[in-house]
Parts: sequence; C-alpha cells; structure tokens
Amino acid sequence: MTRWAMVADLRRCVGCQTCTASCKQANATPPDVQWRRVLDMEVGEYPAVKRVFVPVGCMHCDDPPCMHVCPSTATKKRPDGIVTIDYDLCIGCSYCAVACPYQARYKTDRASFAYGKPTAAEEQGFDPKRLAVATKCTFCVDRIDAGLAKGLKPGVDPEATPACVNSCITQTLSFGDIEDPHSNVSGLLAENQYFRMHEELGTGPRFYYVWDKKEAEA
Repeated sequence: MTRWAMVADLRRCVGCQTCTASCKQANATPPDVQWRRVLDMEVGEYPAVKRVFVPVGCMHCDDPPCMHVCPSTATKKRPDGIVTIDYDLCIGCSYCAVACPYQARYKTDRASFAYGKPTAAEEQGFDPKRLAVATKCTFCVDRIDAGLAKGLKPGVDPEATPACVNSCITQTLSFGDIEDPHSNVSGLLAENQYFRMHEELGTGPRFYYVWDKKEAEA
C-alpha cells in the first residue's frame, strides 16, 4: 500500500526559506502562518560550531496525537498516510494544536493579508473555510490527488508533487512512496543515516531527516 513520506537532506539545506515562501504562495496562508518552516540551529561547541537548517511542519504521523484528541473527528488519516482536516467538521477548539508535539497546527480567526489588501495570489487562494478552524501542511494533497488522476507520479512529476519540494533550490526535500523500495525516498533512507523528530513519542512521523552516509559494514 502506498505511504507518502518526505525526506530532508540536512547536508544540503542552506536556510533560504524558499520552501516556506512557495508553501505560502501555493496555499495563500496568512502572514503569521507558516505550514513549512525552517529552523536555524547552532550545534557543537566552540570552536567546532556548525549551523544547521531544519525544515519542519506537519509530520503526517502514523499515530497522530492530534487525531486522537479531536472531539469532532475533523482530523483524519488517509490510507496513504496523509493526515487531513475536514474544515466542515472542525469546531476550532485547538485541542489538536496543544496535542501536536511538532507545533505544526494553526488557527486563524479572521482574514489577514501581507499588504493589507489581498494580492492576486492571496485573493485566488483564499479559502473562508480555513477561518476559525485548525489548519496545517497537507503535503499538497490536492496536487497529489489531481496528479494521480492524470497518471502522474508524486515525487517525480512536479505537477503531482508538494510545492515546497518543487521549489527547493538545493534539492534538500524529496517526496515519494516509502513503501516502494525503488522510490527516491526509499533510496535515500537505504543509503544514509537518518532520524525522525520526537520518534521516542511513538507518533511514527513520516518526515525523515538524512544527515550522513551509512557506515560501511565490516
């Protein structure tokens, strides 16, 4: 069965925030909402200090805490692993935002735009159903579904691939079917060492972070 996942190669990310900008452009999110963020971190001790950029967002968990606390069943998980929100069912209680260990959920009570009046892109992408309800990264599920209907392959064909992946200037982000051993994401995980955020919580995040080549077996 198909299970969509995203991989970020931390050796490549330069912190340009292009993924953040493209997500905002594609989804017309309000100025204070970033479904795709990039953390700017420093690791190590002087003089061996390094700067690391880490893309974050909804992890589309196997066992999403946000879904379990939702009193209206607005949050659901599809068979392909994508966690969705039904805006018609969401009552805006924000329980999910509190339960999410990745700080990936937002709630906007009233419309706001970057320059006061909406730009053409904001006006075209504005969805009144996203007011006073929980919102988050959707892995650009509309693009995925539309692309699949045309016979396209998400993660390979740009038209069927999340906007943040398409826009990444360093090819840090990859998207594909984690259950397909021949997919791009499976290949990256097979060849490299990786981790998942807060994996110890048992959420089963579907966002993987590559950081170094696997050591050769003796």
